[in-house]
Order: sequence, then structure tokens, then C-alpha cells
Amino acid sequence: MRKETLNKNKISVIGLGKLGLCFAACLAHRGFFVVGVDVNQRVIDSVNSGSSPIIEPGLSKLIAKYGGNKLKATTDHQKAINETDVTFILVATPSDLEGNFSNKYVESALKLLAAALKKSPKKYHLFIISSTVLPTSTEKEFIPIIERYSEKKINIDFGVCYNPVFSDVALGSVVKDFLKVDLVAIGENDKFAGDQVELIYRQLSENKLLHFGRMSIISAEIAKLAMNNYIVLKMSFANILANLCENIEGAELDLITSTLGADKKIAPYFFKGGLSFGGTCFPRDTKAFMIFSKKFGRDTELIEAVEKINEFQNVHLAEIVFKNLLSIKKKKVSILGLSFKPNTPVIVESPAIKLIHRLLEKGVEIAVYDPLAIDNTKSIFGDKIKYANSVRECLSYSSCWIITTPDEEFKNIDDSFVTYIPTIIIDCWRILNSHKFSKKVKYIRWGYYQKD
Repeated sequence: MRKETLNKNKISVIGLGKLGLCFAACLAHRGFFVVGVDVNQRVIDSVNSGSSPIIEPGLSKLIAKYGGNKLKATTDHQKAINETDVTFILVATPSDLEGNFSNKYVESALKLLAAALKKSPKKYHLFIISSTVLPTSTEKEFIPIIERYSEKKINIDFGVCYNPVFSDVALGSVVKDFLKVDLVAIGENDKFAGDQVELIYRQLSENKLLHFGRMSIISAEIAKLAMNNYIVLKMSFANILANLCENIEGAELDLITSTLGADKKIAPYFFKGGLSFGGTCFPRDTKAFMIFSKKFGRDTELIEAVEKINEFQNVHLAEIVFKNLLSIKKKKVSILGLSFKPNTPVIVESPAIKLIHRLLEKGVEIAVYDPLAIDNTKSIFGDKIKYANSVRECLSYSSCWIITTPDEEFKNIDDSFVTYIPTIIIDCWRILNSHKFSKKVKYIRWGYYQKD
């Protein structure tokens, strides 16, 4: 049979971005031969020379070890077809002006791959689409493209699965998360194709309690959007609790959420209470889910409420800062944390970036520090703000400190960092120990009652 010729240990990954390159490197680490394909020649040269073009914890070590040997990078889609039997597609699906996901890069990649398959004498190839797409895309758009450009038949000459990257793989910990992934959704067009995806993940993941959700392709596409939308609902409820507790003396937000999170019906993940959610996934997935739901005549009031809550957190942060600046003669602030979360340079929808915009409108002078996101921030603000090289340098700039990410580097801040008296600290994730500060410091914990 044609399918029996498939060698699941030879895998190509199309799209060597923040997820694709990490996934390719993890596959090489777990014994697969991997061909990585990208249109960016700089990325290709970097990977083949053993140097990571992307900042992500743990990635540089893997690229140094496997780049150019077990992981070979190329711009040639024909090599992906000729040298491997399984192809994962992890290219970007950027949002359009209306909030839909654009499939143009997926479609472009599939056309090239399918044309290459047409030239190949091989009997079977498996395509696994992992990019985030709107439901119905795989069966109505992608499979017809492969059939048209390859002149071959689904489930006979090639197979297709939809295998989304779930939220247990997150920027800042992608390598670790892929190697310990615990939930895999497989949308399959036939059982053989789904079986191969399952076998690949069983070899990739070190997690012995790995759960597989085997389902139809359309179900997997919906599951991807549903997962992120459910998570933002949970995050938003924690933020509602934080905003409530802030007005009630004696209310202990972290004890409340940790206690509720200990209940197995709720779980502690994404349930802390703090600033708005950001990044490349959550904000755009909520918009896409609303568009998809409305297309099928369903209201989206719950998700619309999430968006309102999320935007309120940004407004509320600015309100707290401006209120406390009233007592400071020099309108200067120091902001620690520019990315949307620790361990990543990504500043998309970052609460800190939105705060900087608001502060600049009011003429506030700003100094910032982040371990990874300074360069991306400079591309937005240029010389409008000051960029510090360390935590201490940033905090020495002002008497108002705002900690917007729970970065490990920030947790050791104590009274020795204080330059001006009094100093105000707005700790948005409650990472500092207030007992390390004298009475000359006004310490504000987000989500906790504060006496004026």
C-alpha cells in the first residue's frame, strides 16, 4: 500500500518562526531527521551555521548542537518533499483589518509543496497543518489546493491533519513546552494520518501522561480557537476579582485565587489577577472567534465582555499611575518589563507599551528596562524615552516604579535600590516582598486595598 512507505522519522517544518524553529529543533533533539523551510535566507544561513536567529530560552543550545546536521534549513520546498515524508506547516496567519486570519502564507506554502509532490515519484506524503486558521479552512481551502497542484488524491496519495499548537506551548518557554507537551489535538481526515501524528508526539514529548484528542478536522480547528477564548475568560474573571479586592480592606487576592485554583474544576493556571493579556495569540484569537461565531448566527456577548475587561485593565493601570504621580514633584517614572510576559522580546499588545503611550501624552518622562525587549521598544518610541541597561539604573531615574512583568530578575529588588524619598512602587504582579522596604516606600500591590 502507498501509505506503508511513509517514514515518520523524516519530517519537514515549513516556517521557521518563533514556534516553527523551536518545534523543528525539538524534533531533531528527540531523534528525528528534520528539514526546515523558510523564505528568509538570513534565517536559513543562521540555522545551518548553528546559530539561533530567534531569542527563546533553550533554543540556542539546540541549534548549536543540531543546526546543519540533524536539522537542515533551506528555502527549497522541493527538498522538503524529496527528503521527508511528513510536513508540518507552521507559517504565520496574520490578522486582516477585520480580524480574520489570513491564509495566504499557508496557501502559498501548500502550492509549492503540492507542485513539488507532483514532480516526486514517492507514493505518499503526510501534510500536518499547525498554523492557527479559521474553522473550515483545511477542508474547504487547503485540501483542494493540494489536490489541484499535485494532481493527486487525498487519503490515497497524501494525507492531511490539522494539529494546532495549544496554549501549553507559550512564548518564553516554547522549547520546554514542546518537549513536555501534555495535550495534543489531532484533526484527521483518516485514521492512518492521525495515527502517524500521534506516534510523532509520543516520541517528541517526554510527558508520559500525554493526552490525545482525536477528532474531525473541523472540530480541531474550533478547539484551537475555543481553548484560547476559554483561557481569556478565566484570566478576565481573575482580573474582575483583583479589581474588586482592590476596594475591600482585608481582601487577599492571591489567597482567594490560589484557593479557588486548588479546586480541580478550576485549576490554578491563568488564574492570578493582574494586567491585561497581550501577545500574538490571545487578543487576535478572541477577535477571530467573534467573527466566526457571528458568521454562524451566534452572539458573542461573553467574548465582547472579555475585550472590555481587558481594555479596562489598561485604563485602570494608567489611572493608578496618574493618581500617584500627583504627589510627586518631578513627573518621572521607571518601568520594569516591556514584553507582554517574561522571557520573550515580544511586545505585541503589551500593557507596558500601552501605558508608555498614555504617559507620553501627559508629558511624563520615562525610563524603561527589560532583559529582552529593549530593541523592539526602541523601534516604537525611539528617543522619546530613556533605556536603561540594568534594573538598578532604571530605578535610579525616578521615585515612581511600575513593575509590569513578573520577571525573575525583578524579584530581588529591595530598599537598597531606593534613590529618592519617598518612592512609590506599583507592583502589578505582586512579586516583591514588601517587608524588604522601609516606611519611606509606598508599596502598592495590584488587586489589594491601599489606604490613601
